Amino acid sequence: MTRGYLIALISALFLSTTAVFIRHLTQTYAIPSLVLAMWRDLFVVVTLLPVLAWLQPKLLRLSRAHLPYLAMYGLVLAVFNALWTLSVAMNGAAVATVLVYCSAAFTALLGWWLLHERLDWGKLTAVILSLSGCVLVADALDITAWQNNFIGILTGILSGLSYASYSLLGRSAAQRGLNPWTTLIYTFAFATLFLLAVNLLPGTWLPGKAMQPGDLLWLHTAWAGWGVLFLLAAVPTVAGFGLYNVSLSHLPSSVANLVVTSEPAFTAVIAFFFLGERLTSLQLGGSLLILGGVVFLRLYEGRLLNRLRPQTT
Repeated sequence: MTRGYLIALISALFLSTTAVFIRHLTQTYAIPSLVLAMWRDLFVVVTLLPVLAWLQPKLLRLSRAHLPYLAMYGLVLAVFNALWTLSVAMNGAAVATVLVYCSAAFTALLGWWLLHERLDWGKLTAVILSLSGCVLVADALDITAWQNNFIGILTGILSGLSYASYSLLGRSAAQRGLNPWTTLIYTFAFATLFLLAVNLLPGTWLPGKAMQPGDLLWLHTAWAGWGVLFLLAAVPTVAGFGLYNVSLSHLPSSVANLVVTSEPAFTAVIAFFFLGERLTSLQLGGSLLILGGVVFLRLYEGRLLNRLRPQTT
């Protein structure tokens, strides 16, 4: 059990570096957000493909019947990665990460609306806590914040909403019997293609996209930048997700999920030391509300599952 906790904590630590890597790349190299998102998705595929081909080649085999579904899943991932990268560039690593955790509330609401899942008092309490925290973290009570960073606030909230959609599709993938690693590599492959297509669209109407095809190679010979891009794919996504899966073999999923909610705290600490970011007292309070909502929801759902088990055995 102790080993499982340690693995889950390391997974959360790895996952927490996502926004820090993105923020470093946008600040140091001014790389357009959608170009960065495309390369991140591509490097995930490039990193994971040889590993799966060597260790578990059967996970690369896929029925054609699943391709349309995974293409749609990849489109949602592309939208999330685009919004998430833009949010980090506009709001900073710590704030953007916390805002994504509003997805727990959005997932509960979307599950109730689209999948007709129950929205009882427990879920409603978590929704109220998370959304209240989201308002504080986004500085939504400050009129000047809306005037100065309206697009940033909106992008951060939309990133949480798109991640909720991505999470719901993840549930559906599991119900279809798709292995998480198979889902991961194919959705990232499709997301890469979608983001490439968006970056090649003519015009300057979309923020963060390549203005011309040559911008796709924005980093050129900045090899350190390419190295950070590779780490962005290998550490948070492949290693973080992989260790999370390993932790599930030592811990109940509800416990592993609770441990991984330490991600925003890790991000805030890393962003403070390496990027000089500081959360205001209101934003810290909002962060606690969001994490409180997530923890409450997962504990509540865990209790519900424990109650149901004796009835189904």
